[in-house]
Amino acid sequence: MEIWINPACSKCRSAISLMDAEGASYTVRRYLEQPPTVQELEAVLDRLSLEPWDITRTGEPAAAELGVGDWPRDGEHRARWLEALATRPELIQRPIITADDGSAVVGRTPEAVRSVLGS
Repeated sequence: MEIWINPACSKCRSAISLMDAEGASYTVRRYLEQPPTVQELEAVLDRLSLEPWDITRTGEPAAAELGVGDWPRDGEHRARWLEALATRPELIQRPIITADDGSAVVGRTPEAVRSVLGS
């Protein structure tokens, strides 16, 4: 299991605390320091059954700078969204947890985190 975190994020810290309390075995990826590639993002999005705009933090200053709020949300523009997330990882919603069984969640709630822990 892997969790993508920003250590400054309270939701990430909460997810880690819950995973520790449940005795989960996981690795931490500080995705701001080790940004995912476009290919990694595509794989995670496939596991999440989401699109790049679904995991984009549109309220971030970088989102305003890029103007993502005005970008079309369709297949034709998907690559543009993926590239933005890969080059500006602060735009990625967090934490993202990928489980060994192939499932994944955006672990912003205890229920979401528990869903990949099997508890």
